[in-house]
Amino acid sequence: MAEKTLRSVSEFNDSLKLKGFKVFQIEKDSNSTKIYSRKDFYKICLTTGNSMIHYADKSYEQEGTILFFGNPHIPYSWETISTTYAGYTCLFSEDFLQVSERSESIFNSPLLKLDGTPILKITEVQREFLNGIFKKMLEEQDSDYEFKDDVIRNYIHLIIHEAMKMEPSEQYEEKKDASSRLTAVFLELLERQFPIETPDTPLNLKSAQDYANELAVHANYLNRAVKKTTGKTTSQHIAERISSEAKALLQHTDWNISEIAYSLGFEYPTYFNNFFKKITGSTPKELRTTNV
Repeated sequence: MAEKTLRSVSEFNDSLKLKGFKVFQIEKDSNSTKIYSRKDFYKICLTTGNSMIHYADKSYEQEGTILFFGNPHIPYSWETISTTYAGYTCLFSEDFLQVSERSESIFNSPLLKLDGTPILKITEVQREFLNGIFKKMLEEQDSDYEFKDDVIRNYIHLIIHEAMKMEPSEQYEEKKDASSRLTAVFLELLERQFPIETPDTPLNLKSAQDYANELAVHANYLNRAVKKTTGKTTSQHIAERISSEAKALLQHTDWNISEIAYSLGFEYPTYFNNFFKKITGSTPKELRTTNV
């Protein structure tokens, strides 16, 4: 049974990566609301039930029908409280939506921002309307129509624009102090960049400034919060995590050192060698030779 489940998840992820889009129906207490392992996919979830959603530094307990927007760059998790859960979920990549002037405003909307509200309370009339859109997406997904991707994009745009006209849910509970919350978000976002899956896809976020930009805060503010909470700077955490990933790649892959350097965001192998030796006391080649 476990092997069958793993195979299903693998096939799901392979299909998602290939097409850039997936819509499916949630039935009973399905894990569908929790499938967001691919870090490069946005998520829209229309659900009816009782749940606790942890998004960035806030926690929302919701009952009834809600519309949820998940941003792959902002850490979130989902706890199902009720015994029955129903609705629809769609996942899509930024590339699938084909970023243009039309969609740029969507990615900058409060629905997908760190300091925004990704959850909307849905009335029965709104639920019926949105259910209809998700059903149409399911039909298009299974059709042989040549331009079905364009139709699905239009449905996604329609859902998002309908959501942007609604009032967001502001019912949430604060957790810890501001520095602790921001640090928790930073550390989870850092961890989401790993593991590195292929040598030809370099690390996206490499510096403290990169993370500050992603979290929409000033780099100095982020660093003060992280240093206050953990005793280490933002850059130290990033360097240690990159170093840890480098060790794993050196020990458990057959990638050459240049490929590893590139995958970790280093423009030249020399920069990687110097970085690695400063952190670990040995060169990448020495570490690999020692573990042979």
